[in-house]
Amino acid sequence: MDVLQAPERDVSMHSLFRDLAASLRNPEFWALSSWLDIVVRNRQSRLGIFWLMSPAIVYIWGMGGFFASMMHMPLAGFVAYVAIGYLVFRVISSAITDSTGAFATSAPFILDGHVRLTDFVLRVIATAMFHFIISLPVAALALAIYPDVHWIGLLFSLFSIPVVIINAMWIGVVFALVGARFPDLKHLVGNIFMFAFLLTPIIWHADTMPLGSIRGTLMRFNPFYHMVELVRAPILGQAIDPSTPLYLAIMTVGGWILAILAYRRYARFVPLWI
Repeated sequence: MDVLQAPERDVSMHSLFRDLAASLRNPEFWALSSWLDIVVRNRQSRLGIFWLMSPAIVYIWGMGGFFASMMHMPLAGFVAYVAIGYLVFRVISSAITDSTGAFATSAPFILDGHVRLTDFVLRVIATAMFHFIISLPVAALALAIYPDVHWIGLLFSLFSIPVVIINAMWIGVVFALVGARFPDLKHLVGNIFMFAFLLTPIIWHADTMPLGSIRGTLMRFNPFYHMVELVRAPILGQAIDPSTPLYLAIMTVGGWILAILAYRRYARFVPLWI
């Protein structure tokens, strides 16, 4: 009887929803450790938290101002467009890139018996969200000079940003498992995101890519475009691409099914791989 029940205990041990629920009920490890890691890295710097805001300043006001001038567009309108796109894209890219090494960098904890792997994925997500929150004042300044901010769109973002986080979580689980097995994935993903940033309408407008063109088709197959669009369009008073809700619904459901199956099948091998 014990032999027949052993597989059930093993499957239960590596249930993604069970581990994730336990991690969310006990955020002391992943939330506090991610924040302390940020604080320790910048503790000895004289400018401190300013260095965490500097990438947002460079992208939003530096690149935003440069491209606005180059394309003869109003600065007030374009920097707000860049600001929201950059913040959303950075959350996704940071979560995915860092998740590829989430288990390897936490090997001492895992090998010491901390087998609830969702803690390490949530640690990556929390770090990305802390950087997002720290950069918010820079984006808020860009929105302050935008002539037509839609306050209903800002309220809508309270629901659209969680959609981005939910997708970042399942992607983080899948990439963390694959990254534990194939350490080179982190370098590959880093290079892919250099192209993904250019393929996503952050420093250019999506309407410059017609629907029937090859570039327009590639853009609309790009998941980052739809996640950015879901948050940015309502705030700036623009219409959401009609394909975005359906695209994200399919991606969210399909992605979580993939993450559940992958976690159940491969989570047990992580201590061996790292």
